[in-house]
Amino acid sequence: MSRVVSSRLVISRVVTIVIALLALQLGGQLVAPAYACGCGAMIPDKAERIGVDREESAVHWDGGTETVVMRFRVHGNARRAAWIMPVPARADVSLGDPALFDALDRLTEPEQRDRFHFWPRGGDWPFSDAYGDGAGAAAPPGAGAGVGVVGRERLGPFDVARLTATDPDALGDWLRANGFELPERLTGALRPYVDRKWEYVAVRLAPEEKDAVLYGELTPLRIAFASPELVYPMRLSRLAKNAQTLGLHILADHRMEPRSPIGGDSPEVTFAGRIDTPEGAVAGLAGSGPTYLTALEQRFPRPERIDDDHHLRAVADTPYREVVYTERLLTFGDGIPVWLATVGGGALLATAATLLAVRASRRRSDPIPGVRSPA
Repeated sequence: MSRVVSSRLVISRVVTIVIALLALQLGGQLVAPAYACGCGAMIPDKAERIGVDREESAVHWDGGTETVVMRFRVHGNARRAAWIMPVPARADVSLGDPALFDALDRLTEPEQRDRFHFWPRGGDWPFSDAYGDGAGAAAPPGAGAGVGVVGRERLGPFDVARLTATDPDALGDWLRANGFELPERLTGALRPYVDRKWEYVAVRLAPEEKDAVLYGELTPLRIAFASPELVYPMRLSRLAKNAQTLGLHILADHRMEPRSPIGGDSPEVTFAGRIDTPEGAVAGLAGSGPTYLTALEQRFPRPERIDDDHHLRAVADTPYREVVYTERLLTFGDGIPVWLATVGGGALLATAATLLAVRASRRRSDPIPGVRSPA
């Protein structure tokens, strides 16, 4: 019997591995271009593809200056790509600290708790095999009418241009002249920012190694600008072909939440709490004084419905932390299930009671010494 169970487990594991490999292979074949993601537009060179698995951003706002640190996790076959982010004021651009997001993940990780159950479940004995739960940039060409080049510099793998524009078509022409393949739809999407006289950070992403492709986690980019309100540009993401996911960490004086879902699912707060003494990379972004950290997750199943940027506001400083429960079978001693001891103990008690009753019955039926039974 044990050999049959073992064979079934081996076959089950092999099937699981095969399915996983097939899923990975299909996933690699079905990568679609992502022309937009998060607060900027990701544009690969012609005939190349780039997919953004996830965009993570950490934002610090002190009431007058906003600093955004962004990290992309990408895949595809693109050797170069462009990324464009509208900003409401003149921006300073530098490389971000790669340790920042790991530090934020540690601060906001869910609380782990055990939750015990009495009766065995699918992963518990006797349904499993054992006790337990089983488980340097080139000089820019002439900008042309309608576009101003504020500055251009090389930052690690990034070629960064800070631009102004009074005409979205002229901005598109400048990007194309600098080797960026620009989807025609993006030109129209930039018009609301041009009308509000925003500026732009255009980033050319190119691996420093020859013929290397953009893959995995890219070096974070840090962008700081003046802003009287906390705003996170999202409008360009309406051009994305696939569902978008945004992870946002906000460091400010109070808990901050978006004013509206702007066409996506309702934003979900996954952490909210005061950090009394920021350290390391977090202190490098928010300073060493007390700050309030809010972590948000949001999905955009239909990116074309995105109709605005995220405008965030202060709300009540109610702390929140996710709790993740691990289901465990209630045991005692050396992992003996309580239900087994209880059921076994009940059976022993029932047996003992039966024996006592039989014994008492026999005593009542035995003749009393010295007393003769009637004839």
